[in-house]
Amino acid sequence: MIRAFQELFERLGLKRLSGRRSFALEADLHEALLKQAGGDEGRVDKLAGELLASGLAQIRCDEKMRQRWQGLSRRQQDVAALTCLGFTNRQIATRLGIAEDTVKSHMKHTLAKFQLHGKVELQEALKEWDFSEWEK
Repeated sequence: MIRAFQELFERLGLKRLSGRRSFALEADLHEALLKQAGGDEGRVDKLAGELLASGLAQIRCDEKMRQRWQGLSRRQQDVAALTCLGFTNRQIATRLGIAEDTVKSHMKHTLAKFQLHGKVELQEALKEWDFSEWEK
């Protein structure tokens, strides 16, 4: 988790001040936050804190999704990936050499593990993921 914090700080342009538990903003980030704060210097720290909290929440969410993905069987991962690439159940069945009902069963279990209700939700939840390995 510490690595995640460090990565987030780097993405936000935050630099650790020596020996202290605070961070200095790089000039361009400070300017962007100042602009967002309507020129109110006092709001810059609040905005930076909100961004940091939002970024950390996203990291936790991403980690939770990765853990759920790892909890899928290889075949469930195949079905989920192909679904996210826009393949139909019939196309997935043909591609994987399994019955269409088996695809539906894998999808049902996958959705349950991700705590989602449908394929569209799964596609939305994983839209930033790279499924190019399954495009071949």
